Amino acid sequence: MERGQQAPNNQALPNQIGRAPFEDTGSPLYLQNGDHPGLALVSQLLAGNNYNSWNRAMSIALTAKNKLVFVDGSLLRPKSNNLLFGAWIHCNGMVISWILNVVNLKITDILLYISTTSEILMDLRDRFHESNAPRIFQIKKLLTGLQQGSMDVNTYYTRLRTLWDELKDFQPVSVCNCGSMKEWMNYQNQECVMQFLMELNDSYAQIRAQILMMEPTPVISKVFSLVLQEESNVPYIKIS
Repeated sequence: MERGQQAPNNQALPNQIGRAPFEDTGSPLYLQNGDHPGLALVSQLLAGNNYNSWNRAMSIALTAKNKLVFVDGSLLRPKSNNLLFGAWIHCNGMVISWILNVVNLKITDILLYISTTSEILMDLRDRFHESNAPRIFQIKKLLTGLQQGSMDVNTYYTRLRTLWDELKDFQPVSVCNCGSMKEWMNYQNQECVMQFLMELNDSYAQIRAQILMMEPTPVISKVFSLVLQEESNVPYIKIS
């Protein structure tokens, strides 16, 4: 989006016949009764080094609120004589408040004088977005060193799954519908299963051996379920 760009007077927004966009529950200009400037849409504050995960969480939250169009710049600001100008300004200010509520105070001070949500997110991306290669390297290094140790099975699996999902987000999306794509997905699943089983504590050796004998290799969620069932019979040191 070009900064300062405005939408034409006749910019159309999807709405039900005979209803103004700010009265239509399907319009991005609609605000629910519970929407107010003090809302914290995500649980984590943006501190800088957690930009990638914070941005993902915010994108999901704003999509649920039907307000992502303010962030990506696809809903442009109407001209001041447009009937929708006031509603747009109102919603834009609301989304800015939601963003400021979930960033570190030191970062907030810099953002206060930026007038649109799309410019705020552009500024944050320019400053904190990590390029792919260093983050991929970091994720793979974390995966290599991750062992169950004193963690229970659920905590161990959750940490693995979080890293897997973030790593997957960096991978290019394939549009192939051929058999080779299915083979690739099966291979990826097998890799996850092996990594999960390899770093389980030795007390899970029996269930690990049983899973490795299964043909075909079960999906990782099934493997996790089988190991979780076994956990009640296996002592472990609980994290304090």
